[in-house]
Amino acid sequence: MHEVKNALYIKEYIIEIEFENGKKKRIDFKKFLYGEVFEPLNSLKKFKNFRIDKQLGTIVWDTGADFCPDFLYSYMEKIKESQVS
Repeated sequence: MHEVKNALYIKEYIIEIEFENGKKKRIDFKKFLYGEVFEPLNSLKKFKNFRIDKQLGTIVWDTGADFCPDFLYSYMEKIKESQVS
């Protein structure tokens, strides 16, 4: 299982995530912000208010939303390196 070690807000709905193995990439969360748990994060003010939960090993929000770190890692594997600046 992967763990998020660091996360940095970049802009809009993009967060740069660093994993336990040092791999660091950016992900645009906008496409995932639907449904009862994630819809409140469409507010940028709420979206920007994330933190790393060390026990869960991922990013979480006060709204109760979080993403499985393995999902984030596997999703980011599909992003071409050229899309990361």
